Amino acid sequence: MRTLFDPADTEPRRFYQLLTASVVPRPIAWVSTLSSDGVGNLAPYSFFTVASSTPPIVQFTSVGRKDSLRNIEATGEFVINLATASLQDAVNDSSAFYDADADEFLELDIKNEPSERVRPVRVADSPIAIECTLHQVIEVGNSFVVMGNVVAVVVKSEALGDDGLPDFGALAPMSRLGRAEWGLPPEVIVKERPRTPRTT
Repeated sequence: MRTLFDPADTEPRRFYQLLTASVVPRPIAWVSTLSSDGVGNLAPYSFFTVASSTPPIVQFTSVGRKDSLRNIEATGEFVINLATASLQDAVNDSSAFYDADADEFLELDIKNEPSERVRPVRVADSPIAIECTLHQVIEVGNSFVVMGNVVAVVVKSEALGDDGLPDFGALAPMSRLGRAEWGLPPEVIVKERPRTPRTT
């Protein structure tokens, strides 16, 4: 037996809750931006993924027009910082609705450091920073899909594995689930992708 949820018959907020409890876990883009007046901003977004590998483009979705989106449209730059288990309280605290003239780095005493290729700073304690310039913004319903050209990926050396790629265990990324739930790093299994279809 299954329960049917029809978006036409469901209040939008309730359907949002249904979707976010269904599409789990979701990685978190902890987005740092800079306003045209030079005010920093830092906020988490859980509608986040890779849009293209060549050219490298990442994307996150802003539900509604928020400070991050306005800043990116004004300056054309942003940084996606990886949200990790050790930073969970700061990530959660930065999701509050601060005034546009408030800098979450200063309000929450989050350490930052200069980025390599863009003006917005990155989170100093985040193991990975993806530095981006604006590719395009696509309005979809009540949301805005922000696509960024990746101009640099900066990884802490201690978070790299023997193969030179980021190590999941060292990153310890957190994720967003439904309700007020967050996910901590899950168990990792290794399965090589098959080169040919399996036969029975």
